[in-house]
Amino acid sequence: MYTFEEKEKTQMCEEIARFFSEEHDLELGIIGTGRILDFFQEMLGNRIYNKALDDAKKFYAGYADNM
Repeated sequence: MYTFEEKEKTQMCEEIARFFSEEHDLELGIIGTGRILDFFQEMLGNRIYNKALDDAKKFYAGYADNM
């Protein structure tokens, strides 16, 4: 599994905290936002990655057919 750099993870946690604050009036701390990020990365990371690979394969297959 991909590991985010600390700067990336901090930025994403801040965005998660802002989302929950604006959308749900919930104030989350560093631990809460980190756990949410880890959860979604675990649940969605591989699916998003595999979908991106499938899309790239289709794009390059179409590109090769046009050559």
